[in-house]
Amino acid sequence: MLIECRPALDPELAALVTAQQRELAEAGTGAGDRIFQPSDDAAYLVGAVNSRAVACGAWQPLEPGAAELKRMYVRPAFRGRGLARQMIVAIEEEALAAGFPVIRLDTGCLPAAIALFQSAGYQPIPALGRYAFEKRLPALVQ
Repeated sequence: MLIECRPALDPELAALVTAQQRELAEAGTGAGDRIFQPSDDAAYLVGAVNSRAVACGAWQPLEPGAAELKRMYVRPAFRGRGLARQMIVAIEEEALAAGFPVIRLDTGCLPAAIALFQSAGYQPIPALGRYAFEKRLPALVQ
């Protein structure tokens, strides 16, 4: 999978986020009710297989040293191939290089999403809520 940064208004990114929101709404998580509002301070990544955009994710600064992982999505036909894990690694690398060694995320109650993030090293943060997770990234070796 080729992963590249894209602008917030990229049409392929928008199509992936729309599909994500539709899927969340159909799952009844309530998360699909939110309208996507691109943010100027978020970094958006799109993963492509054979030139087709099939995955997306983003990170956004929260506070000094901490960023939020957002908008993770892989089209259903491409799941089970490790693409989500590749996207997580790319997002973590980008955030760490920008000076954000702590990554937090909020996920819905979808067991597959929770399992993915926990298997990628994210730990629950009880003080932040039922589905809040955090990972502290190792320092870059220069």
